[in-house]
Amino acid sequence: MAGATQCQNDGMNAEQFEKVKTEQGFIAALDQSGGSTPKALKLYGIDEGEYSGDEEMFAKMHEMRSRIITSPSFNGDRVLGAILFEGTMDRDIQGQGSATYLWNVKRVVPFLKVDKGLADETQGAQVMKPMPDLDALLDRANEKGVFGTKMRSVIKLADDTGVNAVVDQQFEVGRQILAKGLVPIIEPEVDIHSPQKAEAEALLKAAILGRLGELEGGQNVMLKLTLPEADNFYKELVEHPNVLRVVALSGGYSREEANARLARNIGVVASFSRALTEGLSAQQSDKEFDALLNESIDSIFKASAT
Repeated sequence: MAGATQCQNDGMNAEQFEKVKTEQGFIAALDQSGGSTPKALKLYGIDEGEYSGDEEMFAKMHEMRSRIITSPSFNGDRVLGAILFEGTMDRDIQGQGSATYLWNVKRVVPFLKVDKGLADETQGAQVMKPMPDLDALLDRANEKGVFGTKMRSVIKLADDTGVNAVVDQQFEVGRQILAKGLVPIIEPEVDIHSPQKAEAEALLKAAILGRLGELEGGQNVMLKLTLPEADNFYKELVEHPNVLRVVALSGGYSREEANARLARNIGVVASFSRALTEGLSAQQSDKEFDALLNESIDSIFKASAT
């Protein structure tokens, strides 16, 4: 975990910073968007025939997210933060803006997904699509009480050029986010199905360490990484003074497999999406829903506590 405690600027919430840096828990990834939303809704028991068009689809998704966030099982005792889709940030939960509700009611630190999806694969990797309106989005995020951001790229092969293109772009955009006083979660995901997963992870770690070395002392980033093939492979990143926290994505692993891998990586905490919501259904009673969510949160919390 990071040694530096200095916040990026006076506007940052120091209490949120210390919570993310020092407390036990994990980050809930509630940021499915665009093409991933119908799949997430179907897993939740809502078929495409139950809504018409994007507006109704995202309204259904907000109902699901709100149900999770307002559950008695979901609070800052075990959940450090939650990553929101832009549409969730712009909607209310129980009469408050979603980010405000998360912190004021649940003591959960709000993050915002800011990328616009992936470009086509080149040299074994997919960089992010351009984000021409990012500054305006970051300004809105600040106004709405968001602490940090998340942006995802994907690495599929151990191609040095492709890996470095991903990391260069991630840190370039990360500096833009830091300049707005927000903490970026840099997410260069390695595809769990990559035939060169371990080799790609070696290239990725070297590239990240190089870019971290270019940051100034008070600049703190978070890293969201695929659970590695070698246990504790990212130890140097966990201990780096510019890294506020290293979190792990589930990447398609089942919750059981993701938790098992996570527990073997000391100092890394979860930032699960599919693994968090696995088994939750719109058809469940609130009692059933809350009990299953509590079980999920508890298992992920325990795996993150190593």
